Amino acid sequence: MLKPTVIAIPIFALLIGIEAWYSHRRHANAYETRDAWTNIFVGFMSVAFGALFGIFVAVIYNAAYELAPYKFPAEAWWTWAILFFVDDFAYYWFHRISHEMRLFWNFHVVHHSSEHYNLSVAVRQSWFSGILHWVFYAPIMLLGFAPWMFALMHGFNLIYQFWIHTKFIRNLGPLEHVLNTPSHHRVHHGVNNPYLDKNYAGVLIIWDKLFGSFVPETEEPRYGIIKPIKSYNPLWINTHGWVETWQAMRSRKGMLAKLRCIFGSPNIDAEESVTETRLPV
Repeated sequence: MLKPTVIAIPIFALLIGIEAWYSHRRHANAYETRDAWTNIFVGFMSVAFGALFGIFVAVIYNAAYELAPYKFPAEAWWTWAILFFVDDFAYYWFHRISHEMRLFWNFHVVHHSSEHYNLSVAVRQSWFSGILHWVFYAPIMLLGFAPWMFALMHGFNLIYQFWIHTKFIRNLGPLEHVLNTPSHHRVHHGVNNPYLDKNYAGVLIIWDKLFGSFVPETEEPRYGIIKPIKSYNPLWINTHGWVETWQAMRSRKGMLAKLRCIFGSPNIDAEESVTETRLPV
């Protein structure tokens, strides 16, 4: 079964083209040509790598499902309702940990490293995240949801997140209280001090409000990462975090200090390491 995100690629391409045309017509400067094409190339390659890692991940998900003591019935509407909330909750914590632990941040930083904010940034995704992201989602199969059901629901969750990467939708009124919206997600991509590491939601912003990570949009965000990479090289975009982690580890003395470079927060104080960078997601 093709993932919903793969099926949606032509729609994504059309919407990116429309937004780029609209930005040009309005002189909004939302797009920079080289950045946008880099995003698109990185996105296509992430789909290819995702298919490769998907074989490995499918084995894990199926094994977890076989261990589940209860299997949710696919024909029941309430199964899908529960799965929606479970998947969105798991995504919140996957996303939050991806900002709080350098091991996962090194994958996620790819998505945040553009200094622009538009629909093409939505497809700028890590090539290698399939190596580890499954650890957040395998428990869903252990709960008794079939892997194909999870793939369908999670795919639609990710498709939802595509359209919120835009500057041109300002406020959605009452929906802002419940849903993750362009306004909330602009905050998430901002490097402004009030915005760092906030608004991790997938579809529902309620998780951020429940767990204290919500901040409303009150000023114009500045996009990118704290230490810009200033490169359009797709391989460097996907690997610079690991290089910087290795440099930080080499500068530390003692095993605990070195392990902290991997499993600790990406926000290591400048006095601890002049090579450390922190990027927002």
